[in-house]
Amino acid sequence: MQKRTDKKSKQLSITTQKTRSYLAWNDFEIILAIATAGSLSGASRALGVSHATVFRRLGEVEQRLGVTLFERSRTGYQPTLAGEELADAAKMMDEAVLAAERKVAGRDLEPRGEIYTTTTDSLLMGLLAPLFTQFRDQYPAIVLDVSVSNQLFNLTRREADVAIRPSNLPPENLIGRRLATIGQAVYGHRSLGLAPGGPIDTLARQPWIGAGPRLQDSALNQWMDKHGLKAACVYRVDTLVNIFSAVRSHMGLAVLPCYLADEDPDIIQLSDPIPELEYGLWFLMHPDLRGVVKIHALKDFLTVAIKAQKQRLAGPQLSAQG
Repeated sequence: MQKRTDKKSKQLSITTQKTRSYLAWNDFEIILAIATAGSLSGASRALGVSHATVFRRLGEVEQRLGVTLFERSRTGYQPTLAGEELADAAKMMDEAVLAAERKVAGRDLEPRGEIYTTTTDSLLMGLLAPLFTQFRDQYPAIVLDVSVSNQLFNLTRREADVAIRPSNLPPENLIGRRLATIGQAVYGHRSLGLAPGGPIDTLARQPWIGAGPRLQDSALNQWMDKHGLKAACVYRVDTLVNIFSAVRSHMGLAVLPCYLADEDPDIIQLSDPIPELEYGLWFLMHPDLRGVVKIHALKDFLTVAIKAQKQRLAGPQLSAQG
């Protein structure tokens, strides 16, 4: 009797092993990447693997499950009902993993390790570079990994730990601290011989440098349109550092952050800071990183260091300079 039972148990075990399909996380990762990108090439770029690898791994998963997960067409890969269900499951798993990483990251007892930071080129050049050096002197066990971009990285997906960015409307899903107010004014090269303090409308006869569409500064575009300056644009570029470079090259006039332009003796401030173009400087992070010691060290350091420069960041009034 015992032999029969053992034999039956063994048969059940074999049957279970043959019919059960095991999906590892990287299988779900492949499905989610294809569903998100809508193509194998897009998924391969997102995952950093070859097109052939994505194709092979998808085929293996479908063969293992015995179902078709994507409908192939000339326009791309469209998930079937089964594909949608697995992609949704993969998305929830991905979010759970990221949430766990953020919570575990908060268990540091000492300010050490890497901080992935994103900021803009102009802030790094005109403000943050020397402050980061001072921070490293104070916290030598912390490594700053800085990504420079005009786009706000997805902090929820840990593309960065913190963002130091200009904004008047920071994302609601992030927490942070407003560090300062940044003022902007009209600037031009000294060689143009223009007198500071004249009406803005009189400057429309000068060539102007505008913001390219990828800079996404709608307030500046509206202000220039209001004063009839768009028609005077002879050059547009999509970063503030390159706008600044164009002013230094005698290309024309431009609106620039005061902290960036005031450091160059050949660049003249032609207007007071423009109230409708001022914006806040924010230190932003995901709520799950609230208790991370190393991030609090950076936030507290920058709060003190940047507030000490609040007048410089807000920009000088021309009347006060006289």
